[in-house]
Amino acid sequence: MPYLLEYGYRPAVGTGMALKLNGGRLNHWWITPLVRHSIRQNLRGSLAGVWLYGPLPRGAAVLAPNHASWWDGYLLAELGWACPHPFQIMMTDAELARFPFLRLIGARGQRETRSLRRGLRAGAWAVVFPAGEIRHPAALLPLQPGAAWLAGREGVPLIPVAVRVVLRGSQWPEAFLRLGEPCAPDKLGSALTAVLVQLERDLETVPTDQPPPGYLCLLRGRAGRHDRVDWPSRMLAWLAGMRSRG
Repeated sequence: MPYLLEYGYRPAVGTGMALKLNGGRLNHWWITPLVRHSIRQNLRGSLAGVWLYGPLPRGAAVLAPNHASWWDGYLLAELGWACPHPFQIMMTDAELARFPFLRLIGARGQRETRSLRRGLRAGAWAVVFPAGEIRHPAALLPLQPGAAWLAGREGVPLIPVAVRVVLRGSQWPEAFLRLGEPCAPDKLGSALTAVLVQLERDLETVPTDQPPPGYLCLLRGRAGRHDRVDWPSRMLAWLAGMRSRG
């Protein structure tokens, strides 16, 4: 959480509220941490890191990310846990039927807008992917109206969020999240496009082994061979009569 404090973030809701929104029944108290641990281990074991840029909403807000990879839901969940701030994430009914235990960490179906609205009134975030499905980053539009409708209905900020999972200078992909400024519901398409373009520019302007300026490390993941020299590489160098540095 210290890295989020650099952006002036302060949790608006206590942990008790998080349990009410994100947890299941009392007899599931031990399953919820297990699901969360499994997701975080998956992120740490499969990505080189998760990086964040932008001011975080301190109270209720609708976060509207693009949806270009399988990782996106996990990344937005990690954002909520790292703050910490209570959240709910809308999933397709089909995916939630396949993985119903994700309800324990805040997943909700497409028709459960009442639950999302109750959460917003309690100060939580509602994460709604306006694309409604995984799409190539270049195929952002058209957007579904759900995120804009929800923000307008509850009178809370609508935050466009650019999300990119990219393979750069490491053996493992990296994830980057950039939060834009709150936008009007009828301007979500242009606002989300703009923040995605800015994220791409950020990545183009730095060496591939460095995060762009101003991005904070949300989660450190798996080190690749680019980051360290493992023992098989050292052994090969030794057999060849060479010295491996690093």
